[in-house]
Amino acid sequence: MNWLYVVGIILFLLGLMVSIALHEVGHLVPAKLFGVRVTQYMVGFGSTAWSRRRGETEYGIKWIPLGGYIRMIGMLPPRPGDEPGKLRSTATGPWQGLIESARDAAQEEVRPGDDDKVFYRKKWWQKVIIMSGGPAMNFVLAFIFFSILLVGIGLPAWAPIVSPETNTCVIPISEQRAACKSTDKPTPAAQAGMKPGDHLVSFGGKKIGSWDDATRLIRSHGPGPVQVGIVRDDKPMTLSVTLIAQDRPNLEDPAKIDKNVGFLGVLPTEVMEKQNIGQVIGYMGELSGRVASSLVNLPNKMVGIWNAAFSGQERDPEGPVGVVGAGRMGGEILASDLSSEKKIAIFVNLLAGFNLAIGMFNLIPLLPLDGGHIAGGLWEGIKRAYAKVMRRPEPRYVDIAKVLPLTYAIAIVMMVMAGLLVYADLVNPLRLTN
Repeated sequence: MNWLYVVGIILFLLGLMVSIALHEVGHLVPAKLFGVRVTQYMVGFGSTAWSRRRGETEYGIKWIPLGGYIRMIGMLPPRPGDEPGKLRSTATGPWQGLIESARDAAQEEVRPGDDDKVFYRKKWWQKVIIMSGGPAMNFVLAFIFFSILLVGIGLPAWAPIVSPETNTCVIPISEQRAACKSTDKPTPAAQAGMKPGDHLVSFGGKKIGSWDDATRLIRSHGPGPVQVGIVRDDKPMTLSVTLIAQDRPNLEDPAKIDKNVGFLGVLPTEVMEKQNIGQVIGYMGELSGRVASSLVNLPNKMVGIWNAAFSGQERDPEGPVGVVGAGRMGGEILASDLSSEKKIAIFVNLLAGFNLAIGMFNLIPLLPLDGGHIAGGLWEGIKRAYAKVMRRPEPRYVDIAKVLPLTYAIAIVMMVMAGLLVYADLVNPLRLTN
């Protein structure tokens, strides 16, 4: 196995662990600022590999790098009647024992004098901030990574610079070959003395700003003579070129053929085009819309994952990818024949996209996700505002314990989905070449 492949997997897992750790910091910092007692801050699951206690919090790393958590006391309010002046509830049912056990577990770490340190007693907006901190940290990380990618490295773009792979002969579109024959006619560019590395800057007196500009100007001109401005070795010059008519694939739909369009006979050069911060925001916004669409269609996407895992169907490039699959992609990136610049760009893009997806997934308003707690806090704020306006007694804290049965069901579904993704990533992984 290529050692770079292993290094790529390790680097991605390290990046993922850092992202998880900072996600939990996003919860930890506001929790402590608002006076919630946090007993544990852990990165990973399973048995503890390392831990240290600082003050009232144990900080540690666990062996399975598939998540993390902070443990805050009093996440669930006590049962009605356990608080002074309240009547004890006598409700019974098939799930009641489970709910009450969860309440008891939430109260186990509450010590005398901790009344103001429990999570459920905090103001609704404080709860929202605490639970929003994790996804917010992922969004910040995604923005940082995307900024490094777009502003520092750039995005691949076709520049109007003659590529070394440009053919010097005219090959009919109907012939699927790359090499020239002795009977092939030279291209207009070759006849005019155009060379690899020449930068096209004007065409027929019109400025060329991009490869798209050059393509449209050349095609719309049709056959005939034209002056082409180029820069060669930092020196501007003008070449007289006589275009010919050729059949070429349509720019919008390559399956269609445009008849007798202007033809110069050059290929563009791929460059890394740097963007500005405003474009980073637009890029993230567009990608966020695609991620949101994928989350809405997640059930259908998981059907595709099932078919890919057990029927051998091709993986959807827009479908979900688990940690195992993303790790393998990280290995493929480093082991590929791409340039170092492109490897770094794709790797940074992978980490940025993963953070964006984690942040948006956690905002789904269902427990046990952060979004479920955020929804509970917002609902509590609405109830208290309504009571204040209507001059009614202040309502109790929103009791998320009542939805624990649904929470456990969703948790089971999430574990099944995670297991299916791991299996699909092993037997039918999504590859960079797909």
